Amino acid sequence: MTCTDPRQTLRKQLRQARRALTQSQQRLAAEQLCQRLSQQPQIQHAQVIALYLPQDGEPDLQLLTQKLWQQGKTLALPVMHPFCRERMLFQRYAPDTRLKPNHFGIAEPYWNQSELVLKHQLEVMLMPLVGFDAQGHRLGMGGGFYDRFLAGPNRPRHLIGIAHQCQQVISLPPQPWDIDIDAIATPAQWLQCQPGR
Repeated sequence: MTCTDPRQTLRKQLRQARRALTQSQQRLAAEQLCQRLSQQPQIQHAQVIALYLPQDGEPDLQLLTQKLWQQGKTLALPVMHPFCRERMLFQRYAPDTRLKPNHFGIAEPYWNQSELVLKHQLEVMLMPLVGFDAQGHRLGMGGGFYDRFLAGPNRPRHLIGIAHQCQQVISLPPQPWDIDIDAIATPAQWLQCQPGR
């Protein structure tokens, strides 16, 4: 008899829900998220911001990305560590950055050590979520990449989870290794999870 991990079952359900959104729903979500995030003081006052490129139905932040570039902010994307496949780093992301798929099929910059943005340099991190609850607990993809990157000192001042509203659940018990986040942004709401550090 096999025992199914309830978090894995929930991940599958929530990923299916966000993939089921139509193109017009995704476009509207992108517009609403861009507007919501660009109004947040954490974003307005930050100069160095980490974000992501969408996959698997994740909210698209490209409209926000364009706006932040126009404001002269430095952006960074996750890249897989070249020697340790269980770790990720962040690398500068500019309009002319060349991208390639990593071993998960996610677009990332070509490796360039001189373009790395170190953890202590990041002021805000916008991170994709698979699920979340009203208390601000989050469910990631299960690989632990963000948790490993953020572990220890000098993490970004503001950690903001990004999700569609359909990814909210009633309750999501946190795991011991989960990194707490400050807020969650969806097209429909801004959920403050804890006071800023």
